[in-house]
Amino acid sequence: MDERAWLETVIAEFRACKDLSERAAEQVGDEDYFRATADGTNSLSVLVKHMGGNLRSRWTEFLTTDGEKSDRHRELEFETEGETRAEIEAIWQLGWQRCLDALAALDPADLERTVLIRSEPHAVVLAIHRGLAHAQYHAGQIVQLARHFTGDTWRSLSIPRGESEAFNAAMREKFGG
Repeated sequence: MDERAWLETVIAEFRACKDLSERAAEQVGDEDYFRATADGTNSLSVLVKHMGGNLRSRWTEFLTTDGEKSDRHRELEFETEGETRAEIEAIWQLGWQRCLDALAALDPADLERTVLIRSEPHAVVLAIHRGLAHAQYHAGQIVQLARHFTGDTWRSLSIPRGESEAFNAAMREKFGG
């Protein structure tokens, strides 16, 4: 696989992670969006704000500045009291925009470069993998919390239980397998 094709698959995975998180979170009402399941755990609002802040910091001027920006206040990402869902989701959207724009702007030669994250050198490919793993980790948390809060009203984001055989048959028919 060439570098451009690899970059396209990475961008597709980041987009899928964003989409999965959003489809889960949109099923949750505002009250549950801000609710943690126990002391010391993160609410959906905290996860969304943290991911947005992390993505903005890491992907703004990705190749030329340290990924831990001086204007990022990570600890504040874990506080959402007094903020609205719209304000938090704006942070999320900005972070994702910076991420996807930075990835789209990369040339295959950029994959040979080194970037800094908290002053530590990382190969660009490693920084991309770390960023994707971090986003997917928190996406899983978002899905789990959303599933918890929605209960019986949950709309499955993948193949619903009990529908695997029908799904597989449809795929075989579609792709001739």
